[in-house]
Order: sequence, then C-alpha cells, then structure tokens
Amino acid sequence: MSKATTTDGQSPGPHVADSHDVIRVHGARENNLRDVSIEIPKRRLTVFTGVSGSGKSSLVFDTIAAESQRLINETYSAFLQGFMPNLARPEVDVLDGLTTAIAVDQQRMGSDPRSTVGTATDANAMLRILFSRLGTPHIGPPGAFSFNTASVSASGGFTVDRGADKTRTEKVSFSRTGGMCTHCEGRGTVSDIDLTQLYDDSKSLSEDPFTIPTYTGDGWVVRVIAESGFFDKEKPIREYTKKERHDFLYREPVKVKINGVNLTYEGLIPKLQKSFLSKDRESMQPHIRAFVDRAVTFTRCPDCHGTRLSELARSSRIGQVNIADACAMEIRDLAEWVRGLDEPSVTPLLTKLRHTLESFVEIGLGYLSLDRASGTLSGGEAQRTKMIRHLGSSLTDVTYVFDEPSIGLHPHDIQRMNNLLLRLRDKGNTVLVVEHKPETIAIADHVVDLGPGAGTAGGTVCFEGTLEGLRGSGTVTGRHLDDRAKIKATVRKPTGALEIRGASANNLQGVDVDIPLGVLTVVTGVAGSGKSSLVHGSIPTEEGVVAIDQTPIRGSRRSNPATYTGLADPIRKAFAKASGVKPALFSANSEGACPTCNGAGVIYTDLAIMQSVATPCEECEGRRFEASVLEYRLGGRDISEVLAMPVAEAEEFFGSGEARTPAAHKILERLADVGLGYLTLGQPLTTLSGGERQRLKLATHMGDKGGVYVLDEPTTGLHLADVEQLLGLLDRLVDSGKSVIVIEHHQAVMAHADWLVDLGPGAGHDGGRIVFEGTPADLVEARSTLTGEHLAAYVGA
Repeated sequence: MSKATTTDGQSPGPHVADSHDVIRVHGARENNLRDVSIEIPKRRLTVFTGVSGSGKSSLVFDTIAAESQRLINETYSAFLQGFMPNLARPEVDVLDGLTTAIAVDQQRMGSDPRSTVGTATDANAMLRILFSRLGTPHIGPPGAFSFNTASVSASGGFTVDRGADKTRTEKVSFSRTGGMCTHCEGRGTVSDIDLTQLYDDSKSLSEDPFTIPTYTGDGWVVRVIAESGFFDKEKPIREYTKKERHDFLYREPVKVKINGVNLTYEGLIPKLQKSFLSKDRESMQPHIRAFVDRAVTFTRCPDCHGTRLSELARSSRIGQVNIADACAMEIRDLAEWVRGLDEPSVTPLLTKLRHTLESFVEIGLGYLSLDRASGTLSGGEAQRTKMIRHLGSSLTDVTYVFDEPSIGLHPHDIQRMNNLLLRLRDKGNTVLVVEHKPETIAIADHVVDLGPGAGTAGGTVCFEGTLEGLRGSGTVTGRHLDDRAKIKATVRKPTGALEIRGASANNLQGVDVDIPLGVLTVVTGVAGSGKSSLVHGSIPTEEGVVAIDQTPIRGSRRSNPATYTGLADPIRKAFAKASGVKPALFSANSEGACPTCNGAGVIYTDLAIMQSVATPCEECEGRRFEASVLEYRLGGRDISEVLAMPVAEAEEFFGSGEARTPAAHKILERLADVGLGYLTLGQPLTTLSGGERQRLKLATHMGDKGGVYVLDEPTTGLHLADVEQLLGLLDRLVDSGKSVIVIEHHQAVMAHADWLVDLGPGAGHDGGRIVFEGTPADLVEARSTLTGEHLAAYVGA
C-alpha cells in the first residue's frame, strides 16, 4: 500500500478545522436570560443545573437547539419552508460553532387513540412487512396488517373520448385490504354512555330532569326537546314507549317549528357526541370534563377484543403467533421471539427489527408492549422512547439535547441511562443535559450552573467548570448537591386505611394492600413495576379524592398564572366593585381588551415563510388593556400593574388595606406555598419551565375539596433546594388532616414518608407484586429490595 509523503521536513501543525471545539454563546437574552455569554466544549457531556425557572431550558432548548433547527430549515427551498414551522432567531448576539441539534424533550407523545409505541418507533411498520412476507395464510401487502388502514372497494366506469365520435366506456374497479377493525375503527375501545348520568328518569321534561352542563330548564336546548311535539312534557321519562324512548335518545336530525322559529331536533346521544365527545378532553372546561368522565365509559371492543385489528389480519400467523399476539407481548419477550426467526429472504428486515427491539430493552423499556397507547406513557417513558432511533445511529458530531432524562427513573435505572448518555458522547457527539439529579450531574465533563434564583432573579451563569469545582462554588446547587434527607425519628399514626383487594390492572398480580390514611404514604418501585396501575387504577376516583397526575398543563400566550388558577375572577370582581363597573372590563380577553392588539399586548406581522415578528402594541404599550380601563384603580394600582406584580407582592397587596380580597389572597398563599412567589401574575404560561408548570398545577389542585390527595412524581422538574420546600408542603397537607399518597422515585421523599409501599421486584410481568410494606427505617434496615438498597445508600446507613 502506498503512503502519501510530505516534501516539508517539518511536522504539520494542528489543522485549522480542529480549532472549532466549542459552542460559543454571546449575549443570550431569551426569556429571563440576562446577556449570558458562555463557551460549551464540543464532544463532551455538559450538564446544566440551577433552580426551577433559572433559565436552563431557555439557554439550551430555546437558544442553542432552536437556532440550530432554524439554520437547518433555511437550507431548504422557500417552497419547502412554506410547509415548515416558522422559527424566530433567538434573542442572542452571537452563536458560533453550532452542529445539528437533536432535542429529546419531555413532551408527551401524541394522544391520538391510534398512536401506539409500535407506530411511534416504526417497529409496527417492520412487523407488518414481516407478516406480509412470512404469515400464513398470505392475506395481502403490509397495509392488510395496519389498524390505521380501512378496507376499501369501489367500482365504476369512465368515458374515453378519442375524437371523431370515437368514445369508449371503460369499467374500473379498485380495492384495498386494510387491517382496521370496522367496529371500533382501529381504536381498540368503544364508548358507552351511562344514561343515569344524563337525566333523572323519574322526572318529566317540565321538571328539568337533565344533569348535563348547559342543559337548563329555561335554555333553548331543553326547550327544543320539550316543545318538539314528540313527547308529553308531563310524562316521566321512565314511562316513555319504545318509540318515544328512541326519539328521545337516537332520533336523526329533523326540522321542528317552535314559537314560529325553525329549529333542528336531534336525539340526545348524537347531540352529545357532537357537542362534547368529539372534542379533545384536555381542552374542555373543568366542569364539562368532569361530566364526560362521569358519563362516558370506554370498554374493550367486543369484535377485535381490543387488538384494533380485523379478523382477517388476525388470521395470518407465523408459527402460532399472529400480529396482534406479537404486539401484545412485552418487548423483551418479542425480541426473544424475533431472534428465533431464521428466514434468509427477510434477513435485513429481521436485523433492523431485532436492533430496534433490543434498544428498547437496553434503555429500560423492555416491559412495554408495542400496542401500548403512546398517550399513556409517562414523560420519562416518552423521552426514552424518542431516544430509541438515536441509539444505533451512525451520525457523529451531532449535538444531543436532553431535558431531565432521569425523570420517571428509579435510582436503580439511572445508571443505565447515564451509560447511554456516555455512549452518545463517546461516539464523538456533544451531549447537553438539563438535570437536577446528583447521580446524573456526577457524570458530567463540564457543569454550567444558572441562577442564582428563578424568574427575574435568575438568568445568569453562576458557575461553570468541573463537578468538584461546583461543590466548592457556594452556589445554591453547590450547597445542596450533597444534601441528604434523614429518616424520620418518629412517624405519624394512621387514622384508617384505604383497602385495595385483588387489583389486577395492567401487570398487577391480584394485589391486596391497605394504604394507611392520615399519613404521608409513598409508593415506590422500579419503572414499570405497577405503581401507577395500583394508585390510579385501583383507588376509586370518588368525591374526596384529588388526583394530580403528570399531564402537562396547556396554555397559549394569553393564559397566565392568574387565569389558570382562577385568581383572575376575584381580582376582576374586586376592581369592578371598587369602580362600579362590569368585571368583564378588567379582562384582556373580553371587553377591556386594547382594540388595536385585541388584548395580546403585541402586534404580529406575518412574513410568509419567515417567522412572524411580534412587536409591542404602541396603543397600550404592551399592557393589553384600553386606556379607559387603566383609569380605574384598586389600592392605588390599575389592573395592568396588578398583573405585573410577583405573587409574593400580590399576596401582601390583597391581604390587607383597601385592596383586601380574601378569595384572591387564599389562591396567592397556595402559589407562595409551592415556591412560586417570584412569578408575575400575568406572565404567559408559554414562558414557564416544566417544574414551574408542575408546581402551578399542584397549587391549583390544593384548592380542591378532598380528604385524599394522590400525587404522581411531584418532584419532576424540581431543584434539590426546591424538594425541601415540597416536603414541607406535603407535611402541611397531612398535618391539616389530609391523607397524601405519592408515587415517587426521589429518595428524599421516600426517607420523609410515614409509610412505604414498594412494588416489584422487576418491571412488567416481573413486577406487579408488593415486595415491602412498612416504615422507611424498616426498609433501610431490611435492605430486602432494590429500593431498600438505594435508600440505605442515600441516607448513609
């Protein structure tokens, strides 16, 4: 083999291309960042720390990752850019050394009922091809195994005109075989409406029998039913004939005349399906959502038995397994089955499918099944599912951006996640991680600590360097890095017990357990061991149980802490009472809105393929209200000044003096209790961090009336210093007479519990059993479970 020779006797120096070894950020001002300038080493693992709301995500996601994505989009033609989301250039002076950024965030995966783990990762697509090639009997192409594809057939004719009276009619037919179950349309479940939740059948139409929101006796909806002429208004509903009952519940739309006005009458069920059930549940108002949860039940489809697939798709098998069986297996079992297939004609497909399934197992998700609805995954499970496609990637010099990858992970699983992050780095990639857990901060090559506080008190770099340097830095993170909660010397005595018998939801194996009341109970176990199935699936959601899950709160730029928590109503009423005008005047989404910007505070200029530009409204100067509204004052402040107050200041303002408003003060106290005293009342929800949204949701639900509070991983997004405040909040809830049940992986919360329920020993079919019940001290002493071992190590026992 020949080698190139150099004519210069001197050894060549470093190549100029090797000098680009940092990502340089200068003058970043996105959200609360205050002219942040920093150099981040490439091909290293950098962890960004700091209290919730300090600006970590603003720097990593909204500045570095967002600009990388924007620059990539600009490489496409203007035509293609017209179909892409328009991204604004972040508020930053200089961004140098960027590489292609892949952001793996905590956003839940689509909640479409037809979206599953298999469809989200392409594993289903590969299985469909496999069954179309090897399945017997052969039923057709891959689409025949897809529950998103309906079978279609059509026939007809068309005329071909060849001129000079030469025309010919040709018959054509078309058919496509799909795998969708026709009864449930590929959803796997069918909805059923509980009629007893719609009306009181002992009453007549004249006695206002409906228990449906907005169906009041004097409303038009009820008047159309009562005066349609189909029913005797004085006859109890339970005495209707078969025809009357059918007309009442299912009649097709028909025109009726009431008081000379032409209106449409329609049966109650189709009317409800159009008005309530066709909407996204999360976008409903709380009282509507509560009604839907009460009145609608979802049951397994009787035709496909929940598999979503047609009988034809289920008839084709490889050995004894059909595609529905394969999708229902735990992924680790499916991987074992696929490894046993040996067919040279599909070798490349089997190799790719094996790699995908083994990646699930490697990343700690082997307990899932491909038919699991993607909307039911936790934030941590969704994030790890998105990682699957990157694990075997041949790409290098990519910037991977992770948002708290340890979320939803038991301490036992965090080491596995750390190894995956290090593998990505070792392939020559830059890995940027936003994280609070000390176990993940410990593997960093470089640490950037933002703060010192949250919101306007944050947005600056307090420290950058090594882990040891962080420990001695004196920053909030540095001081709390080695914090360890202690096992309580005494625990509270329960006042009763919530009995669960024979729980068998998902992977639970007939669990019998008594959850003590009047104390702080923490349910633990490795990811997939059955914690959520036990708590959310077995504790009755009756009156008195307040469940706070991980579902993210939604909100537009017009939504803010005041509107989300219900604080805006008492504030508007207080202004209205003091000024003698209508409350609606003090809403920027109603009569008081600035007419120029419609209450948005900014004017948007559409620039076609480029990002719309938002400029402060010149008329209201960004205050959102028309000038006449701002003349009304309460306690010397106008409504825009009140909405610009931080929670802590507003708590004092509405607590005494002329502006004293007990209803507002109570909500503000709850916001301060969860550590959000620095948030301004009118700050758009779109600017809040994940941890801030979690605590805002917690503060809102704290106002719900109930004796039992169920919390699902409340430490999500919380800094080490914030966890201590959360423990104080949980204590106050219990001391006020509430029972608090927490699903949690954080050892500080476990150590602080009065009672622990540990599930396991493993995940999926290896879990679903109670492996320990007792006090944290007993678990640490016994060290009989994985949780016990990690908790003992945490408290230094």
